[in-house]
Order: sequence, then C-alpha cells, then structure tokens
Amino acid sequence: MNKNLKLVINNSQSKIEEKQIFFEKNELKIILDLYAKMVSQGSWKDYGLNISAKQVSFSVFKNAAENALYKICKNFKPNNKNLKYLITDTNGKILKNSFDLDVLLKNTNWKKLKK
Repeated sequence: MNKNLKLVINNSQSKIEEKQIFFEKNELKIILDLYAKMVSQGSWKDYGLNISAKQVSFSVFKNAAENALYKICKNFKPNNKNLKYLITDTNGKILKNSFDLDVLLKNTNWKKLKK
C-alpha cells in the first residue's frame, strides 16, 4: 500500500473554476447559420476564429487574402450587459452590440452596416 496517497473529499480550495473560453453550441449554430446564408448570397467567402482570455471572435472575410470585414465577438466578462456580443469592423470599432446574440444578428442589415 502506498502511504504517500491521500484521499481528499469536497476540498473547497481545490475546486477548479469552470471557465468559458469559446462560443456555446447554440451560439455557434446561430453564427454558422448566418455564415451559410451569407456565403450562399456571395457576400462572405471565408471565416476565422480568434480566442483570447477576454473574448472569442468569429471573423468573416470577403476574400481570404484580405482583412476581416466584420468580427462577431463574445466578451466573457463585459462591463455592461449590452457589451456581451459585439459586431466590430477590421479596426475593432464597435458597429453594433447587444446582450442577445440571436437578436443582434437577426436585426443587422449586413449590406448597410458601415465598415
């Protein structure tokens, strides 16, 4: 028997905090449904994902060799609930924001959105 092993039960100090570092399944479905629609219309051609400690973003491109047209971002710890989901331009300027991803994307007129 190994005398160096200890059984620890319900140790509150060792609980690992569950961190969310990506889009949830339903959020990704909403984004990918929009992406498929925009690709079929010929507006978007490619996408990329960026992950940092503060946010995850889904970047969309008209051509793979260019900068992203838009980024659909999810902030993990927003200062304001309306800053949870953002649509930004290439330079990071916030074009639209909301606390609800589905509402944000459905109410966006992508052809009239200023770049």
